[in-house]
Amino acid sequence: MADLDIFFLKKALDLAKEAYIKGEVPVGCVVVKDGKVIAEAYNRRESLKDPTAHAEILALREAGKSLGNWRLEGCSVYVTLEPCPMCAYALVLARVERLIFGAVDERQGGVMSLYNLLDDHRFNHRVKWTYKPMEDCGNIIKDFFRRRRW
Repeated sequence: MADLDIFFLKKALDLAKEAYIKGEVPVGCVVVKDGKVIAEAYNRRESLKDPTAHAEILALREAGKSLGNWRLEGCSVYVTLEPCPMCAYALVLARVERLIFGAVDERQGGVMSLYNLLDDHRFNHRVKWTYKPMEDCGNIIKDFFRRRRW
């Protein structure tokens, strides 16, 4: 499972690189079911002029269409950056089984850094989550914002 986790995180990182090139905050997301990618996306807030167009939200929408169901039971979500509170709760609402992310978001993290939404027992569903530190996932974000400040 660990090798597959790295494989799919690298696929999400490839998507983040696409976002970077297009001037979007470089976050990529892949949704996997039964070992197969059923959806993928990267941040598109700028191009879509939509504050909710985070990689996770777009990938969850695509996965729902792919499965013909909003319930994404048995699905794993791989994302380069720790989901924000909006995206973390969307994972709960979608009944995602697992979340794997490669970098923490100390300013807006909804999983472990700022909030712990996926561990909240008051929700009717809990998403199992794993932080798999991947240096490239953090570096692409840092580089993006460092270049924007110049």
